Amino acid sequence: MALTFPVSPEKNVSLKKRMETLGIRESDLKEQFVKASGKGGQNVNKVATAVVLLHIPTRKQVKCSVYRTQGLNRYKARDLLCLEMERELEPSKFESSIQKLRKKKQNKYNKALKKKLEKEKLERNDPI
Repeated sequence: MALTFPVSPEKNVSLKKRMETLGIRESDLKEQFVKASGKGGQNVNKVATAVVLLHIPTRKQVKCSVYRTQGLNRYKARDLLCLEMERELEPSKFESSIQKLRKKKQNKYNKALKKKLEKEKLERNDPI
């Protein structure tokens, strides 16, 4: 029986394809359910809705307690595991937004500094 999650059939198929592409098999995954914490009321405090997923060959571990239901957390944990594996394969593709902002800010600073230095150079060479 195929593993399905309480999401749209398209998302189930998409996740399955991503896992196949990355070489992640269900048999290589060890799944644990633990109690989550935080917002969500009594359901979160009493029921083991959080999912801890371990990919045995790579020893990568992901914990997901984003949603209040176990089924959605199981789906999201696999999605996060795929994301981690993809990041490992192509780190430049997954550059964080903070790093992008820092680069942008640095480039802006470098341009301003370059303009200022050119202006000072012109002023020094200009005989008045």
